[in-house]
Amino acid sequence: MKKIGIIGYSTAKFDEWKARNILFKVFNQIMDEHGSDAIIVSGGTMYGVPKLAYFMAARLGYKTIGVICKEGIDDKIFPNLSELIVEGDHWGDESEKFIETIDELYRIGGGPQSLKEVEMAKKKGIPVYEYELERIEE
Repeated sequence: MKKIGIIGYSTAKFDEWKARNILFKVFNQIMDEHGSDAIIVSGGTMYGVPKLAYFMAARLGYKTIGVICKEGIDDKIFPNLSELIVEGDHWGDESEKFIETIDELYRIGGGPQSLKEVEMAKKKGIPVYEYELERIEE
């Protein structure tokens, strides 16, 4: 069972239509390569790209894992997670555990934490697929 990480913007504004179109491509690739033999791993919350990825994964019948820090535990957690992993106290403390958990990584936009996790994954030899998505300034 391959664990597929999906990261990107959480609280920043972005074009959700573009993000969904990218996620359709991502899930097509996951289905082509792994069929239903995959688990989707993200940040656990109901925000941004992780939220969109979780809803799409749930619709397609994939199990989901959330990796989050203690600071995020009282936040809006995706309700149908198969598993929730809590690591560290503050946002960003969970990155190492997240990278240890996944076999592949997809980045859809994202800020400094997403870029840091991409570098961590590359150093470990984890395949990384990156899609640019503009942040919308308010």
